[in-house]
Amino acid sequence: MVETTNISVEKIWKILETVTDPEVPVLSIIDLGIIRDVKSKRDEIEIFLTPTYSGCPATDAINMNIRMGLLENGFSKIKITQQLSPPWTTDWMTEKGKQKLKAYGIAPPHSKQIVCSPDSFQKEEAIQCPQCNSYSTRLISHFGSTACKALYQCNDCKEPFDYFKCH
Repeated sequence: MVETTNISVEKIWKILETVTDPEVPVLSIIDLGIIRDVKSKRDEIEIFLTPTYSGCPATDAINMNIRMGLLENGFSKIKITQQLSPPWTTDWMTEKGKQKLKAYGIAPPHSKQIVCSPDSFQKEEAIQCPQCNSYSTRLISHFGSTACKALYQCNDCKEPFDYFKCH
């Protein structure tokens, strides 16, 4: 059992780095930026978590994986508090996490770059293909494999890919 009078918050953060997102297993919950704070009071740990979406179906699995990771490391009194305000934003993702997404084949979120479409003169977001790095891409569907991603296709390499939407 862990010494309950001197719980190291740094140790808890290190454990949380090993907990992955069930929908994008290449990312840890730290990479996602959904852990807002970690507190220890006497023999209890409290984790403050902001889900990517208020109705994100992965939240229950993430909470369970947090508990399992902490239990496996000897912590038994665990409280997970959902913090919905302020809402999560892709700005909270780590740069390391964004690089992991791209290596995994998902275009990472970025600050919106506005370009004019030569066909319609409408403003569109320029999304870089994670396969060939081309910006010549097109939106196929506003929703990809999960609600937090959109489906795109590269006009150069023709590969479809998910884009982790900015919000």
